[in-house]
Amino acid sequence: MRLLIVDDSLVVRNAIQRSVGAGKISQVFRAEDGEEAVSIFTRERPEMVTMDLTLPRLDGLGAIRLIRSIAPDTSILVISALNSHKTAMEAIALGACGFLTKPFTPREISEALDQLAEHAASRS
Repeated sequence: MRLLIVDDSLVVRNAIQRSVGAGKISQVFRAEDGEEAVSIFTRERPEMVTMDLTLPRLDGLGAIRLIRSIAPDTSILVISALNSHKTAMEAIALGACGFLTKPFTPREISEALDQLAEHAASRS
């Protein structure tokens, strides 16, 4: 399976990529804003996406809407510092399968990525 990591922070993108389990994810793509994410997603069609919500050019919710319109079965995990119940519910309503709040521990992101991979496998 393939994963697209979307976050405007290089540090966070690196932390997520370091937590990718061997064998579960064969390829990782990275984007630093929503427009780049949609472009990469359209070209590469990864089965899984981690999505920040506060992004330049196109925010995470807008990117989720576009990604879901292209491939409704994509498994999306929102990873955001916005700890708002309303925002989390909006992301879930748009089709995200989970929400992880920043800052996260290596264990939390690893477990969340495992759950994301299981979700994606069940949809393929």
